[in-house]
Amino acid sequence: MTPVPRNRFFAVGIAALTAMLAATPLHAQDKKLVLRVADSFPQGHYLSRYATKYWMETVTAATKGGVEFEHYPAEQLGKAKDLLALTLSGVTDVGYVGPSYVSDKMPLSAVAQLPGSFATSCEGTLAYWKLAKDGILAQTEFAANGVRLLFTVVLAPYQVGTTKQKIDGLKSLEGLKLRSTGGALDVVVRKLKAVPVQIAAPDVYEAMSRGTVDGGVLPYSSLFPYELHKLLKYSTIGENLGSFVANYVISEARWKQLPENVRKAMEDAGEAATKRACALVDKDQDVDTERLRQAGVTLVKLPPAERAALAGLMASVNTEWAETLDKRGKPGTEVLKAFNETLKRTR
Repeated sequence: MTPVPRNRFFAVGIAALTAMLAATPLHAQDKKLVLRVADSFPQGHYLSRYATKYWMETVTAATKGGVEFEHYPAEQLGKAKDLLALTLSGVTDVGYVGPSYVSDKMPLSAVAQLPGSFATSCEGTLAYWKLAKDGILAQTEFAANGVRLLFTVVLAPYQVGTTKQKIDGLKSLEGLKLRSTGGALDVVVRKLKAVPVQIAAPDVYEAMSRGTVDGGVLPYSSLFPYELHKLLKYSTIGENLGSFVANYVISEARWKQLPENVRKAMEDAGEAATKRACALVDKDQDVDTERLRQAGVTLVKLPPAERAALAGLMASVNTEWAETLDKRGKPGTEVLKAFNETLKRTR
């Protein structure tokens, strides 16, 4: 038998030791715990600055340097749609999970993405946070998938923007291919008699520039990180066509390996990061509106009759969404009711 070189045994031993340490509670290592955080946002994205970076720094400070993080943005560890699976498998310790990207596993979280439900990021965020941490979504969406929510932000209400087509009423949107995140937003786009095309945020620029889609339904704040403001010519203003939920989760298996002080630091930081992020997103709305104007995007305020017609179309989306989930054996109506009641209490 050919002998295996010593350096190979050494390499295997180091790899095994590294894996063992990564799975060992902090108090047993008597050294720093380094955790991986992965998402799909580009470097400098506002959600990374407002929430992710803040959360990591807060946890590190609270543990007096005992916990540090390696951040992998821009899909470095995997595509947005795969980050839930990568978090469960341990490729990353903390992963960004947009429920729309895994709508087969987290369909009920789309309740915070329905049109007309709330006027600001913080209204939607705080209501969703309550249900996802301590309410019905904590069990049906997170525990059921083997993960725990660490922090979240629900974006400001979405607008519809187009790359070529002038927006002068609802009729002008008919037949257009519009980028959607799936789930409830698909229903919204169909109500406009347009065609929804599900595309993850990092791929939207290419789709718009190639003409794969004629525009999309997006919040103003998400246009700039992906340079979509350079492609859009028209956008609505002051409408509420839904939203998007951005969650950061950790697997229950990994959570149970962490010592109590680290869990406490993560929970406290998560609460603070969630409230901070939505407040900053809301603060940015006026600034983003002016930036779009400066970029040459024509912002269209629909006339009263058109706005009333749009409101009528959107009013039926929520009920249809809930009833569709009910038929699938999911508590859609129950979740919708809980979300609306929580919205009233948190306003």
